[in-house]
Amino acid sequence: MTTRPAHSATVPGPETSSPDGRTLSGPAASLTWSDGAISIVDQRALPHEIRWLRLETVDELIDAIRSLAVRGAPAIGLAGALGVALSAHRHTAPGGSTDEAAVRADAARIATARPTAVNLAQAVARVAERIPEGPDVVLDTALRAIDEDIATNRVCAVSAADLVAGLLPGRPLRVLTHCNTGRLATAAGGTALGAVLELAARGRIAEVLVDETRPLLQGARLTTWELEEAGVPYRLCPDSAAAAAMSGSLVDCVLVGADRIAANGDTANKIGTYALAVAAARHGIPFVVVAPESSWDPELPDGSGIVIEERAADEVTTLAGVRIAPEGARVFNPAFDVTPHELITALVSEVRVLRPEAPAAPTTSAAPSALPPDGAAEQHRAGAAAALADQSRDLYLRGWMPGTSGNLSVRLPGPSSRALITGSGLDKGALSPRDMVLVDTVTGQVAGPAGDGPRPSAETAVHTAVYRSVQEAGAVVHAHCPYSTALARRVGAVGHLSWLPLRHLELLKGLGLADPSHTALPVFPNWPDVARIAQDVAGHLAQHPSSPPALLIADHGITVWGSDLVQARNRLECVEAMCQLLLLTGESDPIRLAA
Repeated sequence: MTTRPAHSATVPGPETSSPDGRTLSGPAASLTWSDGAISIVDQRALPHEIRWLRLETVDELIDAIRSLAVRGAPAIGLAGALGVALSAHRHTAPGGSTDEAAVRADAARIATARPTAVNLAQAVARVAERIPEGPDVVLDTALRAIDEDIATNRVCAVSAADLVAGLLPGRPLRVLTHCNTGRLATAAGGTALGAVLELAARGRIAEVLVDETRPLLQGARLTTWELEEAGVPYRLCPDSAAAAAMSGSLVDCVLVGADRIAANGDTANKIGTYALAVAAARHGIPFVVVAPESSWDPELPDGSGIVIEERAADEVTTLAGVRIAPEGARVFNPAFDVTPHELITALVSEVRVLRPEAPAAPTTSAAPSALPPDGAAEQHRAGAAAALADQSRDLYLRGWMPGTSGNLSVRLPGPSSRALITGSGLDKGALSPRDMVLVDTVTGQVAGPAGDGPRPSAETAVHTAVYRSVQEAGAVVHAHCPYSTALARRVGAVGHLSWLPLRHLELLKGLGLADPSHTALPVFPNWPDVARIAQDVAGHLAQHPSSPPALLIADHGITVWGSDLVQARNRLECVEAMCQLLLLTGESDPIRLAA
């Protein structure tokens, strides 16, 4: 048998030394070939102990796969490939003759060690083709698969992060994930969790909600461990609380992996994934699957042909070795479930982003799919509603939208001239996505069904006036920030337009002006009829198309706009800070302003 040096990928990151000096780092490989044997991180011991297992026989490898010492569809596929190489070396005589029949028998046993993930059978078949060329060629093929998986995961993670950033632009996100799809489940880097880490690196993660993933707690034991090492904020969530978290506006997107994907996009993943998809569809939350092409099974037309592994009863009836169910309790313990493709927003691999088509009509007596044919638009609307609720809560906490005052809106994409605006008379610190109103930006009227839902505020007329007049406006914020409101009260004139000059302030650069050295904000009179204020705003913007993206209303606060909600909020902060400076330095004196 030929002795080969240790093989492992090394990428900068948090490091934990293995017994023979290798490291589990960054996205470093969690399984390697070392001195004629397979070394894996024993995932059963985490998070309390980082233990490397040295597997020297095919039986030991199969036991490690079945007992979940190594788990995750890509990882068990790679472990299986290394297992064939191990068998090829064990069945090769000193003179170089290989017992191919024995190796193929071992390969068949490895390929069926777990039935659901397609990666295992595919990886074993790939290396088994090289058996006639000798054990070194088999091993080189397996090691090349590990390196390929590392590169594949990186592409998947970046592509999925790009997709999520496009679906939910402009703010840090609350992402929910299930099971473990990080470096422990792959060669390195991870799929869905890799996308989470990529989003975190871009500053786009506010928090990750990690499902426990019962009964074996891969989320609680493994995903939290990876996030802790990476320094990404997270909270552990009971599986049964995930839908409540979505209902409570704590989730912007769901990112999961896959063990097998049928040709139509039906996806088998860890048990509990289907329930998450149903809840996400109910709440209009994007549900994204991230998996390499090795997890796709084009031979399966749909998910009905996916074999679901049933696990041992004691995984459910015992906890940490202590029996928690009565003796004789019968158990239903599937390791996976199948999520229908129509509940999936997108499936991302290293070569494609597939957006499954929802069925035109339900084919059974069951309720129709929660995703309509224009599901992408609905999900964008849901994301916008969640962003409005978040920003409202933040401005409320800052004291800029006290009580029920103030409102925010977002223009929706497409040719329909629609916008979402926060409802009237509602506590701005306790808004949920359900408290938004769909309005027509042309008429300013409610565009959705009347019903008993929230009503638009009177300031909707001002918002829609901005949208009609400024094509680039994608979001509008009307707030009652103390300094700008105070300055508007001091400068505003009764019955006619006045101006607030701003000169030589560095913060002017935050307004996106052609000449950031100076500008003047219009201060409109506070007519009792808000529709008249809106008419004044529309007339002013028509006459002054290069007007700054902010205006004041005497005794009534400030209105700003931007290309999106983040830019509008940033401009609000800049104007409020400049008004504070003017008041603190005395430059708000009307005489000095006139000069």
